[in-house]
Amino acid sequence: MVRNPSKPRVSIVICTYNRADLLHITLESLTQLEDLAQTEILIVDNNSTDHTLDIANSFIHRHAGTLNVHYVFEAKQGLSAARNNGIETAQGEIVAFLDDDAIPCKGWIRTMLTTFDSRSDIAALGGRIRPIFESNRPAWLIPGLELPYTIVDLGENVRTYPANLHPFGANMAIRKSFLADHLFPTHLGRIGSLLLSGEESWLFGEMKKAGKGILYHPSLIVDHFIPDSRLTEDWIKKRYYYQGVTNGSMYKGYFAKLVLLGKVAAKVFYISVEALFARTVGSKLLVTCRMESIRGTLDTMRKRRKMQLTR
Repeated sequence: MVRNPSKPRVSIVICTYNRADLLHITLESLTQLEDLAQTEILIVDNNSTDHTLDIANSFIHRHAGTLNVHYVFEAKQGLSAARNNGIETAQGEIVAFLDDDAIPCKGWIRTMLTTFDSRSDIAALGGRIRPIFESNRPAWLIPGLELPYTIVDLGENVRTYPANLHPFGANMAIRKSFLADHLFPTHLGRIGSLLLSGEESWLFGEMKKAGKGILYHPSLIVDHFIPDSRLTEDWIKKRYYYQGVTNGSMYKGYFAKLVLLGKVAAKVFYISVEALFARTVGSKLLVTCRMESIRGTLDTMRKRRKMQLTR
């Protein structure tokens, strides 16, 4: 394939909402990356009310002529809407998503380019996400509770993602050719401070249905900031509850509802057995969080049923 040398190969999409100071740190970290000449940077402001615009404009002005940076405004609130705007604006053949509180490793872009060039069978790439705690890691934060904080390490080898996992938005790259027909669903994903999710699971589910490969690469690394405000038992329980809300809102049709109820019943049994052996603060909290997820699912299913009956 003949490439247009004037177009970037990688579009780095950074969606942000009211976290200007963290965004500043992330943007400055990009200047240390290798292969920047082959990239564009898209700062997608999801209707922020803080000084995000000032931070973006300052960065663009200071690096004019050396970096290809653009400010994009998305008025519709929601991470999925912001990501979709970034996708539609992106000129690169690879769209790389980076959180506004994440710092990529020096070879982040090079790892993407080398891997996608050598693996035509894959449509997406993810990697390690290492935590940067604002203060200290809580004693209750056991491995079973790490995924909601997007702490990811699948080992030292390049491998296909296991069936129950996929790349996370803090560190993922996707071929634009796939995204051209598969935007993120805007009824799922974070909306302001609402802890909905599921948009990434939906997208990668579609990717798997299409027979596209999804690869984990241990050298694709970002360091991800975790503030103290999220390192509380109340926050993690709320996060699990809204994961349940997401699960309850994703089924369509009577048969899908029965399947979901079957899964919920199986989870209740599994968690009940697990609770008998929970001894540490962390393991007991994990049991509570999983029950919160089930409560979120059932609450959502009841609300949907009530809405159907009142139509």
